[in-house]
Amino acid sequence: MYSNDNRTVITLDAGGTNFAFGAIKGNKFIVEPLVLPSNADELDRCLETMVEGFTRIIDKLDEKPVAISFAFPGPADYPNGIIGGYLPNFPSFRDGVALGPFLEDKFGIPVYINNDADLYAYGEALGGVLPELNEKLAKSGSNKHFNNLLAFTFGTGFGFGFVSKGELHIGDNSCVETFCLRHKHMPRVMVEEGVSIRAVKRVYAEESGSTDITLTPKDIFEIAEGRRAGDVEAAKTAFAMLGEVAGDAMATAVTLIDGVIVIGGGLSAAAKYIKPALLKEMRSKIHTMQGGSLNRVQMAVYDLDNEAEFEAFAKGESRTIKVYGSEREVSYDPQKRIGITFSKIGANAATSVGAYAFALNQLDKK
Repeated sequence: MYSNDNRTVITLDAGGTNFAFGAIKGNKFIVEPLVLPSNADELDRCLETMVEGFTRIIDKLDEKPVAISFAFPGPADYPNGIIGGYLPNFPSFRDGVALGPFLEDKFGIPVYINNDADLYAYGEALGGVLPELNEKLAKSGSNKHFNNLLAFTFGTGFGFGFVSKGELHIGDNSCVETFCLRHKHMPRVMVEEGVSIRAVKRVYAEESGSTDITLTPKDIFEIAEGRRAGDVEAAKTAFAMLGEVAGDAMATAVTLIDGVIVIGGGLSAAAKYIKPALLKEMRSKIHTMQGGSLNRVQMAVYDLDNEAEFEAFAKGESRTIKVYGSEREVSYDPQKRIGITFSKIGANAATSVGAYAFALNQLDKK
């Protein structure tokens, strides 16, 4: 969607250290990104930097952009463009900043701000994994088609976004989140303490006894791969534990929102160590007080990155039954199923595509 659109949207990757400004047309960046220090601890300088960055990008264009659209990390009243609340990376915004209205006054075009995980989900739903999956299913001869996408990010935190039939769902309070679900092994602790960069570092230190606080998840992955000195099993355990804890939370989410799951973010590079534990958790059992058991997730859970599993996923099941009171027969597929896959285009690219598509979708509704 929008891959052949001629409208240009200005974007921003808003980080606590740097701002990266860009412009997208037809789902592709059309100018070299501009990176400026964000000055996040000083509101006046931060807003001046935003205005400077957007102005310099607009000056490079041959035509006026139709909108500004970007993700901002942290709590906000996104529909009204107001940022405020607990913002570790943007302390100067904590008392509340009407950022969207401010930028609209400066540039005279619509401004759309969203949560980064929401835009990631939107990008994957409109220009990433969901259309690719449905195209692949159609080519395989399957009648199955998916409209709902749950997107999770594994990185600094545990992000979540949800798209249904091409529409991004942010709830009535811009507060559709999973980071605050319970940690499987520590019910009084939020799940993000088990699904994040800090979680991988903590579990590796606990399992290995290492006191090296400089180790990053990338270092720990290289230890698991045998390319760096360290405790190989502890490294593998750190990622497996993340998978187990994430799988528990994701099982809860997909039970309430029936759809395909895509995972992105920096930690997804360690998918080979995360995925087995994640799938095992989602395919686990829960029990009744009478001793019975049933699947934790009521749909069959398939690994879409495994070709054999994808074939089974596409095939499903087939059953023929007679229509009551006649000799006519109808066939249907009784298998309830979902799939899990890791992002192919990456969280950054999907978020940018999401920002672009969201702006155009909102404009087209007017």
